[in-house]
Amino acid sequence: MPTTPAPPATLLIQTAFIGDVILMTALLEYLHQTEPATPVDVLVRRGNEGLLAGHPHVRKVLIWDKKHRKYAALWDLLGQIRAAQYGRVVTLQRFASTGFLTAFSKARERIGFAKNPLSRFFTRRVPHAIGDGTHEVTRNLRLLTDAVPTPLVPPRLYPSAVDEAAVAPYATAGPYICLAPTSVWFTKQYPEAKWLELLAALPQNVRVYLLGGPPDVAACERLAAASGRDNVTSIAGKIGLLASAALMRGAVMNYVNDSAPMHLCSAVGAPVTAVFCSTVPAFGFGPLSPVSFIVETKEELACRPCGLHGHAVCPLGHFRCAYGIEVGQILATLPVDVARTL
Repeated sequence: MPTTPAPPATLLIQTAFIGDVILMTALLEYLHQTEPATPVDVLVRRGNEGLLAGHPHVRKVLIWDKKHRKYAALWDLLGQIRAAQYGRVVTLQRFASTGFLTAFSKARERIGFAKNPLSRFFTRRVPHAIGDGTHEVTRNLRLLTDAVPTPLVPPRLYPSAVDEAAVAPYATAGPYICLAPTSVWFTKQYPEAKWLELLAALPQNVRVYLLGGPPDVAACERLAAASGRDNVTSIAGKIGLLASAALMRGAVMNYVNDSAPMHLCSAVGAPVTAVFCSTVPAFGFGPLSPVSFIVETKEELACRPCGLHGHAVCPLGHFRCAYGIEVGQILATLPVDVARTL
């Protein structure tokens, strides 16, 4: 019997931060459910490709190296995209660079947000609003459909057997908590002194693993040493993102900032408590795990939120959006059986 040829492939473009790529994977799940025969490629910035290693719904990962010959590399990518003859190119970003790739891709369907400077060349332009409580996954799914499914399609990552093996020594040592204390943005980080308060208050019989990437090693090691606890271990920089997700999935609780580790939890259904300092859940980047909690200051602050991404320092110098969060609020999210050991 003759085989039916596969439909033209789709390209999804998301060259922003780690968390943005993780949330983009909800579109991969949606396309797999609705168009299982359509091949899907993804374009990410160099450094984020590991998130999609072994992903069953991704045919190919294209990489944009933004740190070396940035615009020459962008031009080369346009050549690759045109040569691939995609039937549909979707940019999840509102910047001219990815709008350029989409607009001039020669794809029959060219899709993006109306705020993109080159959206006049798109065949589908979708409104984009932040701050009304709409989740980023919903915003992105609207690029593909006017009828966003409910319940919401969650993002998903696929740690490999190698990832699972890498964290097995930690995961099998007894009940544990994961804590990811850092963020690219200072005002999205719960302060180190407050994390130390939490570590002192957590059950002494539960192990704590501090997670982060290579830039976070010093902060995590300093926090582990200052805690004075033998069962607080920094593994920052020692395991990759997918391995971290695998470890977080088995934790009794994961404590994170409004940052990439929160989205890792969402992508593997791990229990999570997300601490929001200068940013707010209404931006649409909150956790999507089945067991998830959001903790923020109870004080009404006229200065909060002070920006979408955060700042290198508190613009007003007091950082009350972070210091106003009580450790008791965070402890309250522990599972009952663990909390009983306090």
